[in-house]
Amino acid sequence: MGMGTSNFVIRWINFLTMLLAIAVIIFGVWMSTHHDSCRRSLTFPVLGLAAFIFVISIIGFLGALKNNPVLLWIYLIMLCIILVAILVFTVLAYKEYELQDFSSWFLKQLNNTQNWKRLKSCLVKSDDCNNLSKKYKTLNQYKSAKLTPIEAGCCRPPSECGYPAVSASYYDLSFHPISSNKDCKLYKNSQATKCYNCDSCKAGVAQFMKTEWRVVAIFNVILFVVLDSKRIKHIKQPIYRARELGSS
Repeated sequence: MGMGTSNFVIRWINFLTMLLAIAVIIFGVWMSTHHDSCRRSLTFPVLGLAAFIFVISIIGFLGALKNNPVLLWIYLIMLCIILVAILVFTVLAYKEYELQDFSSWFLKQLNNTQNWKRLKSCLVKSDDCNNLSKKYKTLNQYKSAKLTPIEAGCCRPPSECGYPAVSASYYDLSFHPISSNKDCKLYKNSQATKCYNCDSCKAGVAQFMKTEWRVVAIFNVILFVVLDSKRIKHIKQPIYRARELGSS
């Protein structure tokens, strides 16, 4: 990939990213005016992420347009920091969704009463738990299914409780739980309650978010390696030439 081609590709990628960021900002503003608390709760994270992406895209676009080594290095460093942060955040995957498996920052956010109240209202309205009986017609299908983190953590009691499953959405709660886990007493068969107040549900939501970010991280790492490894060489060339002229 030549220098001109590399500049052209980075300019267009960042131009398209800027347009995407603008669209996300507009979407975030729309969510802030929506009456649905689920959408309103996502307004600031969406606007913040979009604004950050927009700033990085502007720097990358101008750096490639003007072939400015300083701007391109700033762009590369910021992109690298984001990738490292995402990879650190998503490096571990847990088969057992327990709240203590996650970082202290994550625990603080999930245990915040107002944060979880908003998230819980979204979970209750979602189809994750409501459609389990339609998704798994028989008890055998349900028991052998590979449940999503939210299905496993929010839609059923922890397996250590020992409640017998009658169907995909109903458990025999007359059975005395064999575990002292407080989630065993919090679970109810009601669609509005389920295990939404359980630590296992919070851990399931955290795991779901980590899984989603991991997909984004893999894509960005590939993009970074393919495009920016060549971009670094082109940034270095004028710097080396300047040093050679200065030493001659």
